[in-house]
Amino acid sequence: MFWTIIIAGLFLAGLIFRQKFRSEDRQEEAGEDAGLAIVEFGRAFPEEAIRAVVTTRDRRTVFLRLHDGKAGCMQAHGHHYACHLIEPGTVRVSSAGPKRLAIQFANAAFEGGTYEFSDEKEAAEVSLWLLGSFMPGAANLNAQPAG
Repeated sequence: MFWTIIIAGLFLAGLIFRQKFRSEDRQEEAGEDAGLAIVEFGRAFPEEAIRAVVTTRDRRTVFLRLHDGKAGCMQAHGHHYACHLIEPGTVRVSSAGPKRLAIQFANAAFEGGTYEFSDEKEAAEVSLWLLGSFMPGAANLNAQPAG
């Protein structure tokens, strides 16, 4: 009887550890690495050169700085990415905390939301990329002359 309880306990412990490792593998698959994001973005927009890449904390969204001042955004949906080239004037960025940005896209085909980054530096960098994709003259349309 004693050995039966020990064997059943070991079997149960094995099942628990197996389930734990499976859930960790699924989390890693959900957030693919930035290398795959670069390849997929290059496939979607072959004429755009990528200068820098920042991944969100959950590794499900990747923001890309492009060569001509534009920005790109990719969101993981399972094993696929939804790629978006951010055109000037089509994004609204606001702070949602020290490491978080609330981003809204004017193009309803791409989902906006609140994105959390590893640190404040990455959040600030992405916000500058996105602000750089604004039309330069759009900020001065409602400006009043000083004096």
